[in-house]
Amino acid sequence: ANRISLAGSTDLAFTEDVAKRFRAYGWHVQRVDDGNNLAAIEAAIRRAKAHRARPSLVLVRTILGYGAPRKQNTFEAHGAPLGDEELRAAKEALGWPREPFHIPGEALAHLRSAVARGHEAEARWQSLLARYEKAYPDLAAEFLRRAAGHLPENWEASLPVFPPDAKGQPTRKASETVLQRLAAAVPELMGGSGDLNPSTFTWLKGHGDFQSPRHNPEDRQGAVGGEWGYGGRNIHFGVREHAMAAIANGMALHGGIIPYTATFTVFADYMRPSMRLAALMGIRVIYVFTHDSIALGEDGPTHQPVEQIMSLRAVPNLTVIRPADAAETAEAWRAALLNTHGPTALFFTRQNVPTLDRSRLAPAEGLRRGAYVLWQSADGTPDVILIGTGSETHLALQAGQQLAAEGINARVVSMPSWELFEQQPEDYRESVLPRAVRARVSVEAGVPLGWERYVGEDGAIVGLGRFGASAPGPVVYANLGFTVENVAAHGRQALKRARR
Repeated sequence: ANRISLAGSTDLAFTEDVAKRFRAYGWHVQRVDDGNNLAAIEAAIRRAKAHRARPSLVLVRTILGYGAPRKQNTFEAHGAPLGDEELRAAKEALGWPREPFHIPGEALAHLRSAVARGHEAEARWQSLLARYEKAYPDLAAEFLRRAAGHLPENWEASLPVFPPDAKGQPTRKASETVLQRLAAAVPELMGGSGDLNPSTFTWLKGHGDFQSPRHNPEDRQGAVGGEWGYGGRNIHFGVREHAMAAIANGMALHGGIIPYTATFTVFADYMRPSMRLAALMGIRVIYVFTHDSIALGEDGPTHQPVEQIMSLRAVPNLTVIRPADAAETAEAWRAALLNTHGPTALFFTRQNVPTLDRSRLAPAEGLRRGAYVLWQSADGTPDVILIGTGSETHLALQAGQQLAAEGINARVVSMPSWELFEQQPEDYRESVLPRAVRARVSVEAGVPLGWERYVGEDGAIVGLGRFGASAPGPVVYANLGFTVENVAAHGRQALKRARR
């Protein structure tokens, strides 16, 4: 620590004693007062490595811009070049050659020796692995499969099939059913929630609680059950959404594990920096977000997400999926596990949604392509297209059926994932949303921003340009315009504009 920030001394904004804070956490803490004392730093690191019972923190006092006569220990050395004059003076003060780029021979030789050391380390590892494969062929094969990021054979057979059900269930509950099946079929799947298991339903029942075996509290209420130790697959993250997402990143980067996290959708904002990094790094992390709209009801606008889902669609390489029913929920988990090049965010409802009758409608496998024609009232080119996502797909379907009763050829498209849809060939996208059909309506209980790309100039967006309200979910829905009648009315208006 050099106690200098980009804008000035850290004393302006930082007063805590870091050593005391980490000692209070139970860490092993050491100080090195001179950052140029390499022997002292090495000794501290050796002591830290030898201290296996607790994590270690080594606090090293350094001087920013060391050797620069005028800028040493000032914030001017933090974010800007020293400048030619100051650089020359610093080199003179340190006895360093003046040439622009100088690497001492001793340093160069040490760095280049890393190649040989790396070859030796790899050879030792390969020899150890070969012996392990010979002694334990099945375990070795399983280890290599997980390390490579490959899923087990026939894992998809574990996905449940949900029969039609007019009453239905919350998609968060359907997700719980899927997770229990996947827990047995995909042993590397591991995760938990930010103190919300009873609400997100993201426990892996009977698969243990990840805890230090030395931590043995009397009160274990909330434990999932099974092994209590490092073999547990349920992580209790606590109310630490940002840390939860960061931990998941580390697990994914380590490899051999497919991590997932869970919280309410509105709390995605706390996780966003780590989610963005996951997308930037292209790692397989699965984020479960429940209570995904104003339909969550009485918790009110502080907990009702409005802008979160759309804002996450703006993150490059983050796949957002908002399934319409239980069948699409199973497909959403399938898509998330198959996405090995970036993170996936799954959004589930708090409220019941009907499980659609797939014998009368298109199969839920259409989710794999991001959007698909769920239903159309007649053959040929439709007069109007209603696009629904998540729980609002059911409003679109009922509104489409109402328009069909009026003699309008209505098509209903389920669009759970923009990202998956945009990955499809142009001819497929054209088959779902033909350019010739300008009368389009999108329905999503969130900010309307962005839906213009799919509804066009003549289309309409049934969205939410305000915060929610505290009332039962159906009451909030009805008062904010999420009704079959309102969606159908927008469909008629869009058709009238398109025919002008």
